Amino acid sequence: MADNGLRKVLADGLWHNNTGLVQLLGLCPLLAITTNTINGLGLGLATLLTLLASNACVSLIRNLVRPEVRIPVYVLIIASVVTAIELSMNAWFHDLYLILGIFIPLIVTNCAIIGRAEAFASKNSLPRALVDALAIGLGFTAVLVTLGALRELIGSGTLFAQAHLMFGEAARGLAIVVWEDYRGFLLAILPPGAFIGLGLLIAGKNVIDTRMKQAATVRAKAAQAASTA
Repeated sequence: MADNGLRKVLADGLWHNNTGLVQLLGLCPLLAITTNTINGLGLGLATLLTLLASNACVSLIRNLVRPEVRIPVYVLIIASVVTAIELSMNAWFHDLYLILGIFIPLIVTNCAIIGRAEAFASKNSLPRALVDALAIGLGFTAVLVTLGALRELIGSGTLFAQAHLMFGEAARGLAIVVWEDYRGFLLAILPPGAFIGLGLLIAGKNVIDTRMKQAATVRAKAAQAASTA
């Protein structure tokens, strides 16, 4: 039963209740930062670390905080974690830190993080809170990276063009030029391209969900027919 519960938490965070595609939370950094793959990956990992640390802290103190002050306490925890992550990125990933800019401290205001602290971590044990944070964080990171890759590919004809900002100079070789002498498609890396790209991702998820439901219905009818035969 416990394993089934954890699997459901993972499935909800990664797919069924995905922050970017279903809840539509954190859209400001999602749309603004994803001009390329590495930007999306950097912000996604920062958000994932914030979720893991904040969910863990909230779960550990959930029985010690009075209900009247729980929200300010949660915000203080999240702000402290984000400050530590921001200072670390400034020290070790300075160029990427400069690109992400204001969107790193704005992680504090991401409704998904305070929402998971209030709705889940404050009501569950540490292991379940960590699994929830991991699922939500990976789901959000996947959307950031996918949208960033889509916009970079269409806008510039490349993938991982700025990998050295995160992985060092040795990672320059990771850059992939998909189309030689590609003139680029400016709309893809401008704000309208972010909205169009996100809309395509949401539409794709809805199509997959519809087909999965139809397949499940067909299997259920086949099983019912077999049982009554």
